[in-house]
Amino acid sequence: QVHLVESGGGSVQAGGSLRLSCSISGGAFSRYTMGWFRQAPGKEREFVAGITWTTNIAYYADSVKGRFTISRDIAKNTVYLQMNGLKPEETAVYYCAADYTGFDARPRTTGRYDYWGQGTQVTVSS
Repeated sequence: QVHLVESGGGSVQAGGSLRLSCSISGGAFSRYTMGWFRQAPGKEREFVAGITWTTNIAYYADSVKGRFTISRDIAKNTVYLQMNGLKPEETAVYYCAADYTGFDARPRTTGRYDYWGQGTQVTVSS
């Protein structure tokens, strides 16, 4: 069984930075991609960033390119999301997700991910 636990959320002012962490337990040998998503109140969950576990290829939503960085530490079984230049409209619950199916090379939709964390709140004030 795979278990994901996010941490690092909080409140920051616009332009500030936060680093989210996602600790992964279980299923190390068949993990394809890790992703970060976010969901604001009343909105659908949207893709933010993804990283392929073995080849370390990162990819991003256009809205966060140049400001967010996803990375992974294989030894610590952890994925990170460094967020710089945060905007008030990026206030949301941020979720970590794991793809163990590998149907897409770089999945960007919620349906392509098999496991989810409980989420961590990020609040950006203006």
